Amino acid sequence: MKYRRILLKLSGEALMGELQYGIDPGRLAMYTGEISEAVRRGVQVGIVIGGGNIFRGMQGVARGMDRVQGDYMGMMATVINSLAIQAELEKKGISTRLLSGIAIDPIAEAMSRKRAIGYLEEGKVVIIASGTGNPFFTTDSAAALRAVEIEADVIMKGTRVDGIYTADPEKDPSAEKFDTITFTEVYERGLNIMDLTAITLCRENHLPILVFNMNREGNLKRILDGENAGTLVTD
Repeated sequence: MKYRRILLKLSGEALMGELQYGIDPGRLAMYTGEISEAVRRGVQVGIVIGGGNIFRGMQGVARGMDRVQGDYMGMMATVINSLAIQAELEKKGISTRLLSGIAIDPIAEAMSRKRAIGYLEEGKVVIIASGTGNPFFTTDSAAALRAVEIEADVIMKGTRVDGIYTADPEKDPSAEKFDTITFTEVYERGLNIMDLTAITLCRENHLPILVFNMNREGNLKRILDGENAGTLVTD
């Protein structure tokens, strides 16, 4: 197995599938099936998911809402998505724990590094909701922070494309894919794979990021088996 402990970052929008908003049960079942197989093969899995399928803080700001209030609403959206993933994983027989960056008893336990690592070592999937628990930070930044905290081997960012390209492959058919790329190149090329706070945190802690297509069934297994099914960002 290539990685022992991973932090899987998923976007809230990915859970929409073909819907206009909310959670597509088929997409949820596919994602949790992939995660379940990884866990049964002995991989320790942490998960951070966004909330854009329900509410994004910046959407509220665009309509005149206070930024801090909007960001907290976005955090609550991540809790809803995290609960959905937890329920589906438990239905598949996978033991989980839901932790949160803000206090929301009795739904989730407070996030702590020691608690999260302990649960991972017990073989439980640890889902970490509410971003960093602070406004003005994205769930990309939260994923980087939590990955460093739990001593993950890699952040796996599941997207709808199969890696990082020189340009948006959905808009530019001539865009070329990178198999590997350095953090320096990401900066210099201005590639928008995660926000700069997340990229900097990963770079400073020598934490690689693997960008891959989570919507292609079996991709997570392929990567864990060592296949080149995405783009790896390293020092």
